[in-house]
Amino acid sequence: MTITRRSFQPHLTEKPSGWALGAPLYVPAMHPDLLKIANAEKIAFIRTMIICTEDAVAEKDVELSLRQLGNFLPLISSIASKRRFIRPRNPQVLKRILDLPGIDKIDGFVLPKFNRANRDQYLEALRGTRFLIMPTLETADVFDPYAMRELAVSLSEDAMKARIILIRIGGNDLLNLLGLRRPRGMTLYETPLSGVISQLVTTYKPLGFSLSAPVYEYLDDNATLEREIRLDMAHGLVGKTAIHPEQIPMIERHYAVSRQDHEMALSILNRDMPAVFRMHDAMCEVSTHSNWARQILQRYHCYGQDQSATDVSYLSPTSSYA
Repeated sequence: MTITRRSFQPHLTEKPSGWALGAPLYVPAMHPDLLKIANAEKIAFIRTMIICTEDAVAEKDVELSLRQLGNFLPLISSIASKRRFIRPRNPQVLKRILDLPGIDKIDGFVLPKFNRANRDQYLEALRGTRFLIMPTLETADVFDPYAMRELAVSLSEDAMKARIILIRIGGNDLLNLLGLRRPRGMTLYETPLSGVISQLVTTYKPLGFSLSAPVYEYLDDNATLEREIRLDMAHGLVGKTAIHPEQIPMIERHYAVSRQDHEMALSILNRDMPAVFRMHDAMCEVSTHSNWARQILQRYHCYGQDQSATDVSYLSPTSSYA
């Protein structure tokens, strides 16, 4: 491992909640406004950008994109509210990127096509650094529950688990493996990926990982995008990558918390509350709803209260549920 990489070790990046990333925006490494976007001179409202050297860059342009990164990285300004990630093309490209000048300006890496075959190559390249990690599940292994269980357990037992902020689901790559493209007007939950997403959630989340939702590639169908965001959240997914800046406000608007949910979350985590109580016409049970309540408070910290939510009559939290 090079001295450059070891020099990051004393200054570990604090691992934020996955909710803090908002709706990350993919930006090709060849984009002419890459620096302006990174320095909030353009699209200033984005919380997270992912600089892509993989699918968004043609094979013939990889070397040029790496040269552009080498010129770009030292010029990035420090902005506390912004997160910048790089998606390398593969483990070999990752190693080259780690040696670029200015790489210390980056928060972490999105690891594409992450599976058992390349897991060690990716993790060993990053071991001993302070970078955050977002592996992306988007290969044929994803359709094999046993392979996913093996990968999930291996990650949960690795010290690098502390650097994994989110595990991403590559919806379009998975559909491509099936020879499909999401039909216009349909959510992913109306395609064969519905069961796959459920399986990934029930495999990874019990081991302490958060998963993020796949992109929605149509820009002229906000109604379906909104339906999909609601289903993402019902499946426990954290955040959703945007393909265009126009999608970001809509996605993040759904993450604001209703007054009712905020009040219930605070009450559930209040040690003075009874084990089971009634609030806002819902049963609140401390032992089974505490993890949900923590997620609600993380969302509230990042996005605040949903001012458009319909209110309901308040019922005393100290009432028993009987």
